[in-house]
Amino acid sequence: MQNKPERIVILGTGGTIAGKAADAADNVGYVAGQVSIEQLVAAAPPLAAYELETEQVAQLDSKDMDFATWQRLAQIVDRHLARPEVAAVVITHGTDTLEESAFFLQRVLAPGKPVVFTAAMRPSTALAPDGPQNLLDAVVVASQAKSGVLAVMSGKVHGADRLRKVHSYAVEAFASVEGGPLGVVEEGRLRWLGAPPVQADALGLARIKIDADAWPWVEVIQNHAGADGRVVDAMLSQGVQGIVVAGTGNGTLSERLTAALVRAQAQGVRVLRSTRCDAGPVIGGALPSAGALSPVKARVELLLQLLA
Repeated sequence: MQNKPERIVILGTGGTIAGKAADAADNVGYVAGQVSIEQLVAAAPPLAAYELETEQVAQLDSKDMDFATWQRLAQIVDRHLARPEVAAVVITHGTDTLEESAFFLQRVLAPGKPVVFTAAMRPSTALAPDGPQNLLDAVVVASQAKSGVLAVMSGKVHGADRLRKVHSYAVEAFASVEGGPLGVVEEGRLRWLGAPPVQADALGLARIKIDADAWPWVEVIQNHAGADGRVVDAMLSQGVQGIVVAGTGNGTLSERLTAALVRAQAQGVRVLRSTRCDAGPVIGGALPSAGALSPVKARVELLLQLLA
């Protein structure tokens, strides 16, 4: 009988969790992506109990996350998951775009082994950094979950589809919309609060194989008081290929913004309609709905559709 794989690969991409500030009391004036993944692991001594392997994929502030890093990250994750001795992958990431990266990997890979994102709201130099505990919890979840892309922060486990950053500063900055977290980590054990996420089919690495510089231009805009559609016409003149519009309420749009988006559609631009609201789907309407996807996740979805 083949032994169950136990090795967990931890990939570093930078972020606040790897950030440094000159003053330990400063939780905002830091530089992200300064600490190596090996140093992050060493800062959480209980991780010595696990069979770990580390790799530095990037050292980015996640506000600067780009298509080339997404492409490389997906390829590296897929390569490690294909190794029979690897049970799971953990990814350290900045908080700003974590929900986008997690959704991107879920749609492209739909992994049959766990892929667990984690992050921090305080830099590694803080008086009470949250990174070491979050990284330990992520490894715990990676060792006990079955499959799919998850995110672990502040002891809570979130699925890639429902995860959103909901606070600009608080340590507990993430939440799962419409249903709450999938589970919690309690003293080294994962306890599911509901059914684990259902796996959708993977789009596959072939979907993202073209050079990242050639990926489609997809933008997010908002409906708001006085929205007149001029931004749509400006982007149209510059060659935009996809537009996600974050409507008010149930994806509602001003008449002039609707007219501009209809003109864009007529010229071959793909449009998806989401909502500015924190939760809830977009139902009905003349322009295509993004369902319950947030605007930024709808952008990832539209990007992947256009790459087909």
